[in-house]
Amino acid sequence: MIRRFLLLLLLICAGCNEAKKKPQHFTAVNDSYHYSGRIEKINDTTVALINSGASVQIQVSGDSVSVLLSGENEQPLFANIELNEKYLGRFRTDEPIKIDLPDSTNTNSLTIYKATEATTGTLYFHGITADKISSPKIKDRPKIEFIGNSITCGMGADTEEYPCDTGEWYFQHNAYLAYGQRVARALDVDFELSCVSGMGMYRNWNDEDQPVMPDVYENLYLNNDGSKKANFKEAPEVVSIALGTNDLSLGDGEKERADFNQEKFTSNYIKFVKMIFEKYPEVKIALLTSPMVSGENNEMLVESLQKVKENFPDHEIKDFEFEAVTPHGCGYHPDIEDHKQMAAQLIPFFNDLLQNNL
Repeated sequence: MIRRFLLLLLLICAGCNEAKKKPQHFTAVNDSYHYSGRIEKINDTTVALINSGASVQIQVSGDSVSVLLSGENEQPLFANIELNEKYLGRFRTDEPIKIDLPDSTNTNSLTIYKATEATTGTLYFHGITADKISSPKIKDRPKIEFIGNSITCGMGADTEEYPCDTGEWYFQHNAYLAYGQRVARALDVDFELSCVSGMGMYRNWNDEDQPVMPDVYENLYLNNDGSKKANFKEAPEVVSIALGTNDLSLGDGEKERADFNQEKFTSNYIKFVKMIFEKYPEVKIALLTSPMVSGENNEMLVESLQKVKENFPDHEIKDFEFEAVTPHGCGYHPDIEDHKQMAAQLIPFFNDLLQNNL
């Protein structure tokens, strides 16, 4: 009887000691983390999340978890966070991020996404503080890569906390609620966002001679620095290209701008698609028009995409024409509800393309 009592007492004390243990800090290079998107290991404690939607996933347990993030040059950036596949919101990276866990006795799935784009600065992930961590269970799923401009990045979409013309130019970015990630969640597929605001296929929103998407796509940071290249080892099932809005735009209306050169646009587009097929010979490609383009410009865009398709008769290329969407976001960009409409249009298209039914 005494032995049983002593054994019970030891077990209780062991439980007390366990309860008193402080949460541990797990740096970003711990093998339990699962990363997705364009990333770079900076040092033994930090990993850079580069492109829109770049993410890190982990299983955590305890009463709460603290996420340690910072922006390049200490600038405030934003991250989207999911807990147990439930969206918690968009968080500033220059403020403490502590999340209460619903069940301290079981593991919880935590995913952190970069809400802003590559050109807004790198988002540094320094790890988390929690009781325990473990590797997440990763599904074997097809992947869609969404290549595009500010629309694909979710620029100007989220005005709930920061109305238009407040904060920095990117404070309304929300890639998580833009059409690409919405489509991926609806179809239960992996995704990657290769997007840069203002970029076009042969010219950008307000310039004629700066790097365009074909110039920066292969570079890790989606800029003109070619010293570091992106990893193209894992082929997506589908590559979606949504470019042309900026090529067709009039810019700010003040800087001198030549008329749209359809021949140059189409030629550059064909070269870019050829580059994609060189990296992913079996990939399917989706060519999207723009919900922000209408009338004669839309006709030229549709005609150009048809010419691109004709140059690749031995590959599977499908085009999609958006129904016009009146943008309600900042700077004539779609807002969250507009992106919801765009995603609703695209979900059946991508579902059929993934199922080989088009």
